[in-house]
Amino acid sequence: MKELFETLKIEDGKIFNLKWHTKRLNQSRLELFSLHKPLNLADYINTPTQGLYRCRVVYDLEIKSVEYIPYAPKFFRSFKIVQSNLEYNYKFNERSELNKLRQEDYDEIIIEKDGFLTDTSIANIAFYDGQDWLTPKTPLLRGTTREKLLYEGFLKLKNIKKEDIKNYSHFALMNAMIGFQIQKSMNIRL
Repeated sequence: MKELFETLKIEDGKIFNLKWHTKRLNQSRLELFSLHKPLNLADYINTPTQGLYRCRVVYDLEIKSVEYIPYAPKFFRSFKIVQSNLEYNYKFNERSELNKLRQEDYDEIIIEKDGFLTDTSIANIAFYDGQDWLTPKTPLLRGTTREKLLYEGFLKLKNIKKEDIKNYSHFALMNAMIGFQIQKSMNIRL
């Protein structure tokens, strides 16, 4: 049975986006294992009271483990677009296929699938067209920060091709740990 995981941000005792992580965890359990009884993720987390942590919850039919890892932010300056037909609709613990796509010459990759941009290996993406922040209609994984920002109306969905990048003034990454982070560099190699 494949294990899944959730990564939650905890800072000084506060859990970020708990509602959205709990929703994804229970949706994954329902779709993959036909488990209709929802879990309350908060029941399994004992928040550290000081500092910034990446809380990693591993689960399948039940919660398998909860880890608290001190978090140091990563900074990205260069990106490369790579093509792949990878399927990653669920946040599986096994990420070897996703990790194989990484390029040593670049800080991060942007995955292109079926002619459209999807995600990086660790985050959803968005581009700013001067009026709206646009995120790909077909991400590899529906991240919790992305889902929250779509729900709030901050993001709009759009099919984005690599040729479209020149039309955008800003580029952002989003995931549980960094929130919505506008990148200082649009150094994206096609």
